[in-house]
Amino acid sequence: MSTRPVTVTSRSAWRDVPRVQVRRFVALALAEAPALAEEILRDIRAEYPRLPVVLDDSGEPIALVGIRRAIEVFIQQLESSESRPRMHPEVFQEFGRGQGLHGRSLNSLQAIYRLGVRLAWRRLADIGQRVEIPPPAMYELVDAGYEYLDGLVEQSVRGYAEAAARQAGERLRLQRRLMELLLTEHHRTDPADAFAERATRVGWPLPDRVAVGVLLRPAREAMAPPVAHDVLLDMECEQPRMVVPDPHAAGRPELLHRALSGWSGAIGPPVPLAEAAKSLRWAEAAVRLMERALLPAGEVLHCTEHTQALVLLQPEELMDDLALRCLAPLTQCGPTHARRLAETLLAWLETRGGAPEVAARLGVHPQTVRYRLRQIRELWGDTIDNPDHRFELELVLRAQRLRGTLGRAR
Repeated sequence: MSTRPVTVTSRSAWRDVPRVQVRRFVALALAEAPALAEEILRDIRAEYPRLPVVLDDSGEPIALVGIRRAIEVFIQQLESSESRPRMHPEVFQEFGRGQGLHGRSLNSLQAIYRLGVRLAWRRLADIGQRVEIPPPAMYELVDAGYEYLDGLVEQSVRGYAEAAARQAGERLRLQRRLMELLLTEHHRTDPADAFAERATRVGWPLPDRVAVGVLLRPAREAMAPPVAHDVLLDMECEQPRMVVPDPHAAGRPELLHRALSGWSGAIGPPVPLAEAAKSLRWAEAAVRLMERALLPAGEVLHCTEHTQALVLLQPEELMDDLALRCLAPLTQCGPTHARRLAETLLAWLETRGGAPEVAARLGVHPQTVRYRLRQIRELWGDTIDNPDHRFELELVLRAQRLRGTLGRAR
């Protein structure tokens, strides 16, 4: 894409200037363009002393080449509107890329361009006086100069955006690699040594503790949640993952809650950095339970608030085997009666009370509870008085209540 040509309408003060004067103006301006470019670069470097000097293959400053070319193309365009020279935008795109890659603001580059235009205008105004260009034509030239500047800025913005996209892509790649290392399940005696280099390249200070989250994608396509800059986020996974540093830091929970509005998933418990994989494992377990409707969906849960469900519902095979052994007496009853006895037994184990307390919890008559408790004692015998057996019964029955299968001896 070329820079914007100088806009000079067919009926303008500049077009009314005799061609002889225009040619003299252009000839003088082109002759002085190299010296003007050096003067502009010298003043820019005086104003911005930290501006890096990058040389081209011939050893000439790239900035000087760009300034000189910009001046020459602008001047040449003044002489001919039918065949306007087009300059290559690569130099100004490169200026923009340089600003982006070195972390400098594009505003500072625009300020430098404006400074260059002011300096160039002084020289062109002096030449205009020598050639006796009428003031209205020179004023028109100022407008054309700033329009031309807009074209240069446009190219620099393009280069800046390209550099920003490239840097963002590289950071995401490094960030995903860092997360892969962090979430790999193996022991690390000194995680700072293991991650310091990669974390530094990503600009991620190593925290003492982290919590790992797993997200479920919404039904409709959604943009990545706007989490804080120090939260590592990998949206490339089927179920996006995130690593939250210092999860209990002041303000962190509130900011995270707002950023994850509209998302569903789970955040594992806070753990030392070297044990991040453990936090991930619990978050994944919680998400599996959410997908089975055993934990509430529609929001991002914290595993630490659902410990009982995660502990009791995770080892399904072990719980099922324990249920077969502990609840074997219920196989002698019908399904409905077995469920009522199981409800009564669990209420009794949880309250450790008598018939009135159990009845109040179940919403039935105390006499009904006494009848059921007698049946329970008949079915289980003396084992119901064994503390270890009562503990196993309570574990099994609580797990079944969470699953909605209370009283089933599988």
